[in-house]
Amino acid sequence: MAAEAAAAGTPLAWFEPLYRAGARGEATIPWAKRVPSPFLLAWADEHGLAGDGRRALVVGCGLGDDAEALAARGFAVVAFDLAPAAVGECAERFPASTVDYVVGDLLDPPDRWRQAFDLVFEANTVQVLPVGPVRAAGAARLATFVAPGGRLLVVARARDEDDPPGELPWPLAPSELAACGGGLVPEHHAEVADHDEDPPVRRWVASFRRSAG
Repeated sequence: MAAEAAAAGTPLAWFEPLYRAGARGEATIPWAKRVPSPFLLAWADEHGLAGDGRRALVVGCGLGDDAEALAARGFAVVAFDLAPAAVGECAERFPASTVDYVVGDLLDPPDRWRQAFDLVFEANTVQVLPVGPVRAAGAARLATFVAPGGRLLVVARARDEDDPPGELPWPLAPSELAACGGGLVPEHHAEVADHDEDPPVRRWVASFRRSAG
């Protein structure tokens, strides 16, 4: 699907048909584990994360598990995905949710989201954007959502700077990870082994903060 979309000049058009096929039981959505990201949970526990009514944004929310985890910690959560089918399934899975699930485009977000969120969480979205201008544009958008004093947490597959990108999902080189936090202050940076994958894969877990002033 991704190759066909790229060949047609619409490199993001494959998400909606994939989610539709997944809902029909005709395809597997590789990143949809139906549980919150263990890296998000570990980071949240390590930092004693509590929302206390502050605003959080989940980028490329998929089937909603990460958004629900942040809502359970007291955040007022907005979660968006490019695929209407994904957003619809979130509503079906969590009918009593407090999360505001919306269809949205990382490359063309609404102006009201600029510096509007105390926590922005991105996992596995930038890594499925084609390497080049589309990926660079998506990465650059992430920091724009972070409010003064707020944080951005990024989880993604990792590669060395000189490694070839390989095949989808294309891991992030260190420079691409840094671009996600452009204009923000690096706060936490780790490379971890994800043993839930076989074979294990390298992942970045990195957070950035916008100064309060």
